[in-house]
Amino acid sequence: MSGAARPSGHLGRFLRFAAVGAVGTIAHYTLLLALVEGVGVDPVAGSVAGFLLGALVNYTMNRTLVFRSDRAHVEALPRFLAIAGMGLCWNALLMYLFVDLAGVHYLLAQVVTTGILLGWHYLGNALWTFRKHPAGTRTGQ
Repeated sequence: MSGAARPSGHLGRFLRFAAVGAVGTIAHYTLLLALVEGVGVDPVAGSVAGFLLGALVNYTMNRTLVFRSDRAHVEALPRFLAIAGMGLCWNALLMYLFVDLAGVHYLLAQVVTTGILLGWHYLGNALWTFRKHPAGTRTGQ
């Protein structure tokens, strides 16, 4: 794809973020299905486990492919985990509301929850976790 045809700027970054997120989501859903359908784990617990796996997959890919961050791991990783941790809480709450209270099938509930959390994770990571340092304030790797 030529440079002129490839989306750049915020749109391009968001599209890369969504693509990377799809990889993490595949890991999330694979573990969710294996735990719920294969082992009989509660759907909320399976969703939490899948979410954690997806977060691990996403950190490195987001840091290098999406945000191309120069922020040191010692600074970026705790921020990423804080955003992911808040997302995990939202994930668990939304799954509980959809599945246990509203009676929505767990897979449909997870798809809706994932869509809601896409915006949260992008904004949190763009504005805080991987935000570029102002010139002259870069910390060591």
